[in-house]
Amino acid sequence: MSDEAHFSAEQPGSRPPPRLPRPDGDGRRTRSDSRAPRTRPQEALRLISIRKRSDFLAANAASRVATPGFVLLVRKRDDGDDVKRLGVTVTRKIGNAVIRNRMKRRFRALARDVIVTDGAAGADHVLIGRAGGVERDFAVLKADLAKALARATR
Repeated sequence: MSDEAHFSAEQPGSRPPPRLPRPDGDGRRTRSDSRAPRTRPQEALRLISIRKRSDFLAANAASRVATPGFVLLVRKRDDGDDVKRLGVTVTRKIGNAVIRNRMKRRFRALARDVIVTDGAAGADHVLIGRAGGVERDFAVLKADLAKALARATR
């Protein structure tokens, strides 16, 4: 006798519907709907991340404003796009990974509060962390960023 069980290869007839009925599109709009999607109000206030090294290097040659917590670089792109882009960099001299990530989170929160409203349209904004930036109060950092933006965009 064999210890192997014989199972039917036939699939059961009723299956639950798939979790995503239309994986290639929005279920609320049909394919024949030719209207363009509406822009959301928050998209105008959104910051795009700078990812490429060449963009960081190009911003390094632009205007530079130093504060006790960070250095702000602002570079006009002159490409006709009014999107504000943000780059954040914190070196290993500042501290270990936990401290660097905390500083980057604080910088992104600062950017959402200040650069979105006061930043230069069509420009790259780069924040470089300095050693005193982790201990500084958030309100002080926010005031420093507002002053630095005003000096950099004159």
